Amino acid sequence: MLDLKLIREQPELVAARLATRQGDVDVQPLLAVDAQVRALAKRRSQLQAESNDIGKQVGQLLRTGASEEVLAPLRQRGQELKQTLAALEQEERELTQKLQELLLQLPNLPAPDVPVGKDETANVVRAVWGEAYKPQHPVLPHWEVAAKFHWLETERATKIAQSRFVTLWGAGAALERALIQWMLDWHIRRGYVEVLPPFLVNSQALTGTGQLPKFAQESFACRDDDLWLIPTAEVPVTNLYRDEILSAEQLPIYHCAWTPCFRREAGSYGRDTRGLIRLHQFNKVELVKIVHPATSQAEHERLVQDAASLLEALRLPYRVVELCTGDLGFGAQKCYDLEVWLAAQQTYREISSCSNFGDFQARRAGIRYREAGKKGTEFVHTLNGSALAVGRTMAAILECYQRPDGSVQIPEVLQPFMGRELL
Repeated sequence: MLDLKLIREQPELVAARLATRQGDVDVQPLLAVDAQVRALAKRRSQLQAESNDIGKQVGQLLRTGASEEVLAPLRQRGQELKQTLAALEQEERELTQKLQELLLQLPNLPAPDVPVGKDETANVVRAVWGEAYKPQHPVLPHWEVAAKFHWLETERATKIAQSRFVTLWGAGAALERALIQWMLDWHIRRGYVEVLPPFLVNSQALTGTGQLPKFAQESFACRDDDLWLIPTAEVPVTNLYRDEILSAEQLPIYHCAWTPCFRREAGSYGRDTRGLIRLHQFNKVELVKIVHPATSQAEHERLVQDAASLLEALRLPYRVVELCTGDLGFGAQKCYDLEVWLAAQQTYREISSCSNFGDFQARRAGIRYREAGKKGTEFVHTLNGSALAVGRTMAAILECYQRPDGSVQIPEVLQPFMGRELL
């Protein structure tokens, strides 16, 4: 959530920065409601002061034995004020709620150094690692080689769920499990504390990280409860600290978490209808950081390195792409995508998004910190990134590690987890 004070004091700046995302954004309706709320608060304060004064006068007159004739006008005015204040308080609550709703609809401001652009065509490649090679022998797409050896199946998954779900069998299931364990172990060694959070969260949690109210249609809701299937571990892990005041000495906080992820939006793209690239349910290992604002930028760069280190250990070619303003996610102020090379498709595909949210999520979720010896509090900065999307990692392995005979070599770092060299 944006700082309301910033919107009040620099509306032109806020509107201009938001306009670099996806068209003009009018903050005037929000400012108009804010002005109404403040005017009502001022009026209510004045009337409350008058009401308090009348109460004091009545008390003093009663102590001096004043007649009812003298007291009656004051008591009548007191009743009028009481009724007026009740009406003002109700109106103020309703307008404050409306103001909050308008604030929750606004995306984050892009960081000043983010490339300005309308869509993904303006994204900037910042680094390339490994050779995006073309194999000398025929390579099957990952869904074909997986189906050939019965590592992946969609028909039975569709029968028990619907399209965009898969079932992994045998070596396919083992590889998925090995990747999850290896990724978690890798990050724990780099200083992240593992968390296994609930896979269902309440509406307040989704609001805290920015999925609600704007993206309700992209999430799966439980009809009879205020619970939602998580779209990513970012939601429960970040919200573990909701409405808390941390000490500055506790920062930075690093967490890694494996969870299944559930996203309704997967079916809306009209592409990637086969394989592991875009599913309604998929496994992911997520990195979440809660940090001091002064270290936020450096922590973001390290987050990217931590995610990229997995791809380098797997010997999978990748590139780092900085997203332009028009391609940023709703809550991100800056984001780098890691795109892995898929040998059969001869293209790079996103495998991780590493985002810095600044204090955007912290304002929504009420996560603050206090410096030692100081009374006031400030909002923390939150960051997260996939490290990695497990299904997409498997897809890259199945394509980049295919041998001429059609079998698949297991990357060396995964062989101890699989107990063999070939799938």
